[in-house]
Order: sequence, then C-alpha cells, then structure tokens
Amino acid sequence: MTDLGLALEEKFRSGQARLGTVGLGYVGLPLSVEFASAGLTVTGFDLSPEKVAAVNRGESYIKDVTSARVAAMVAAGRLRASTDFGELAACDAVIICVPTPLSKTKDPDLTMVVEATRQIGDRLRPGQLVVLESTTYPGTTEELILPLLSGRGLTVGESFFLAFSPERVDPGNARYGTRNTPKIIGGMTPACTRVALALYAKAIETVIPVSSPKTAEMVKLLENTFRSVNIGLVNEVALMCERLGVDVWEVIDAAATKPFGFMPFYPGPGLGGHCIPIDPLYLSWKLKTLNYRARFIELAGEINSEMPEHVCERVARALNDREKSVKGSRVLILGVTYKRDVDDVRESPALDILRLLEARGAKISYNDPYVPELQWNGTVLRSEDLMPAVRGADMVVIVTDHTAYAYREIVAAAAFVLDTRNATRAIRAANVVKI
Repeated sequence: MTDLGLALEEKFRSGQARLGTVGLGYVGLPLSVEFASAGLTVTGFDLSPEKVAAVNRGESYIKDVTSARVAAMVAAGRLRASTDFGELAACDAVIICVPTPLSKTKDPDLTMVVEATRQIGDRLRPGQLVVLESTTYPGTTEELILPLLSGRGLTVGESFFLAFSPERVDPGNARYGTRNTPKIIGGMTPACTRVALALYAKAIETVIPVSSPKTAEMVKLLENTFRSVNIGLVNEVALMCERLGVDVWEVIDAAATKPFGFMPFYPGPGLGGHCIPIDPLYLSWKLKTLNYRARFIELAGEINSEMPEHVCERVARALNDREKSVKGSRVLILGVTYKRDVDDVRESPALDILRLLEARGAKISYNDPYVPELQWNGTVLRSEDLMPAVRGADMVVIVTDHTAYAYREIVAAAAFVLDTRNATRAIRAANVVKI
C-alpha cells in the first residue's frame, strides 16, 4: 500500500474525507445521506437544478429517505448538492450512481457513465478513490472506466484507486436499506479494494470484498438474473395452471411449505423497475460478444415481456363472458408503479397494459395513490378518485397491490375485478378472477 492509500484510509476512518456522489436519484441520494450521517462531508452532483435545489433546501424527493434526514445533514453542514462538476477536484472519493438504461436496440447505454467518468477524469488527482455503482456488464470498470481515468499519467492502485460496488437498493423495503444491506466491493488491485473497503465500512454495516471489479459486476447481474429467470418460470407455471384449471396461487403456497429446496416466487402482470427487466440483458449482451447465447435469460425475458398481453387477453375474455367487448368498455387500472408502495413507474407493466387496452378501444383510466399523473401520448392522465372510478368501471384490473387499497371495499363496489397480484386472496367473490 502506498502512502497515498494509507492516508486515504485514515481520512475515511477519521471522518475527515470529502465524498462526492455523481447522480442524486434512487441510489445516489440515499447513499449520500447515509455517508453524511456517518460523519463524512458529502457533495451530491446532478445535472438537474431541481434536484440540487431540493437537497439544498433539505427536501427529499425519494420515498425511502425522509426530508427530516436530508434537512438534518444539510443543517449540520455535512450534505450539499451542486451542478458544478468542477468541485469534484476537492473530493477524496467519488461514487458514480448514474442510470444505465438500454438503447432502443436493447444494447447497454453507458452514455451517462462515460460522461460522469470524463468529468471525474478531467479533475483526477493523486490520492482519490473512484467507485462505480451503476449496474453494467462484467468488464466495464476495467475496459471502459480505467482507460478514461488513466490518461493523466496516474497509476491505478498507487496514485489513484478504482473499484466497483454494485448498488442493491430495494425501494420500499422497510427492513433493508442502504446501511444494513451487505455491500460487495471489487477493486482493480488489492490496494484499491482495501481503500474502498475503508470508505464503505464507515457507513455500511457489512462490506464483502471480492477478487475483482468483474466479479463484483457479475454478482449484481447474477442476483437480478436469478429473480428474472424464476419469475419467468412461475409466470409460465401460471399459464400452465390456467389451462389445467388449477389455482396457481394455491400451488405456490402449498409448495412453499417445503422447508428445503424451494423458494417461492409469484406470477404477475410483467416485470418493472430499472433492475430486473434490464440487468439480465446486460449480461446477455456481453455474452453475445463472446459468441455465447444466454438461453435461460432470453427465454425468461420472452415470457415475462408477454405477460401484459396475457393480462389484456384475460380482460377481453372476462368482458366477453359478461357480453361486453373491450372496445368502448371502461377499464380502470389500480396501481401503475412497478411494485407496491413505491412511486416509481420505470418499466412498469401497467404502462404496457394501458397502452394495449387503449389500442383495443377500451376507455382507460387509472388510480394510484403514489402517482397523481402520468405523461401519456403527449397528454396527461390523472389518477381518478378511487371509489367513484371503481363503481363506474366495467372492469377493474389490480396491477399493483398497494397496501393502501381497501380490497374488500373495492371488490364489493366493482362490477368485475381481474386480480394479477393475488391481492384479494382473503376475499371470496363471484366477481373476481385471477391470473
């Protein structure tokens, strides 16, 4: 370990370090608040003047972080936000937390990661640590980030330090947050890993080193591919059970009584969020460059992506059984976020279901306590008043099972309900069908 590395470790342990987080979204803001709470001085960088202004006012726009926590850290002088990336030069460590979406061709789009790295590289100085947290394909840190940072004559592991630590944010999880979710860390060299461990140990309860950034990158993709493939399996089982005349929810509950060898996953209207629908495709894309086809990933993706269409087919059949057509029928979607009790609509299957039903001529509307309005085909859809909308609909489709919904009251008032989440499991009613 060089003197620069030892000095940086001591800065982290003593709380004298200045930390920069690039990207103040679902990953960056909670991470910034956690490090500030641990005693570091944190500057969050973002291109959005609105986000920067909100943080500097002590306001949170992320549901899992209270405004009280943000305000306390701002008042203590340990947290601020900025759009001036020139301030990166003053940071002892910089963590990149920017989005990594897919392009229209389903290829990784690392534009924001590259731009963030260039901003850091233009100001990189001896004695700095750079950590990438944005989910990406195995090899990104070594093949893309390192060359962008090495152009100033600095040597990784000696004069500057580089690592990858995958974000593991689970929005809406009341049990596991940033501090108590174990952190995987893989440095470009053993010295890089050691320095990065010293940083994260300041704010995270459990830090787990692995041998390289590529290993750490693969860890995140395995975690989310595991979920995607198992959700794809149980979605196909749901389709099988429908044809067999068996209740898939009863099957899963019974199978889950086995104390070993089985982990319950549940069917639904499709996958949503930034991670599960997207991350496995990063791995699949990387493997294609190595002349390998990730067949499980592709098949699971195919099944999961077809679930919104299946929901629409169930809507059509249920309406037909009541001597109605989809065209002209009033269909109310309950819940448009990608999972319960969050305000995030990224990749939500509800958006596909709304689009498909509208294309079939349905009169669509929605209610969601977390999403007051949606940008929709150049216009704005607004969340309807719940019970009047339920009573006025020909069909109510439960897409997101928010805990705020009073399902007994909804079922009692609705003409017909299609439940895609088993939210009505405790309710026996003739006007409810499930996928």
